[in-house]
Amino acid sequence: MDLNADLGEGFGRWTLTEDEALLTCVTSANVACGFHAGDASVMRRVCDTAAARGVRIGAQVSYRDLAGFGRRAMDVPAAELTAETAYQIGALRVFAEAAGSAVTYVKPHGALYNRTVHDDGQAAAVVAGVLLAGGRPAVLGLPGSRLLAHAREAGLTAVEEAFADRAYTPRGTLVPRGEEGAVVHDADEVVRRSVGMAVGRAVTGVDGSRIPVRARSLCVHGDTPGAAALARRVRSALEDAGVTVRAFV
Repeated sequence: MDLNADLGEGFGRWTLTEDEALLTCVTSANVACGFHAGDASVMRRVCDTAAARGVRIGAQVSYRDLAGFGRRAMDVPAAELTAETAYQIGALRVFAEAAGSAVTYVKPHGALYNRTVHDDGQAAAVVAGVLLAGGRPAVLGLPGSRLLAHAREAGLTAVEEAFADRAYTPRGTLVPRGEEGAVVHDADEVVRRSVGMAVGRAVTGVDGSRIPVRARSLCVHGDTPGAAALARRVRSALEDAGVTVRAFV
């Protein structure tokens, strides 16, 4: 099982994610590319550290929404979204390659991630942006999403992802952040859910139902308070349960 986290979510003098600490335990880093967070200095620093520690680098692309941290619903024309996706990947690629690594996958962030689960046009536009940027990186997304369907149709590697610290609806989608209980804050519960998804291939939904989970990567949100300590606990619990923790690419 791959263990990923959102990193580089700072801007100028403002910092949010525990990048240094998280890069000691995750296997893949979803690096903000400047549209919801991140700037050139932050991207370069995270790529340098990730490369030095053998952590895979992924472009976390977003709607252009610094003020809303990429979590506000937006209607972006397909051609514009394609160009902006390629732009973000290209920006991160400069720093990844300068560090001796590469952008090996792409993962949408926030509102764009949720939109591409069901919106065929926006999902197709993101995949078109990945193709436009070149390099044929993998695409990371929710199982059953339109995003992963379009990635497969384009001949890209589609990687299913599960979330350690997010609540699930009975349909297997994420509970919207605006709803109560959308984020799981109890660390012990996050650890239990992580092992359950990796070993038992299932998670309990908000209605108490058992939801099948097929995933090759598990996400711990980097902006969660105490994220680094939580990620270390999750990784330790997975390894204790006999799960090999390694990057999917």
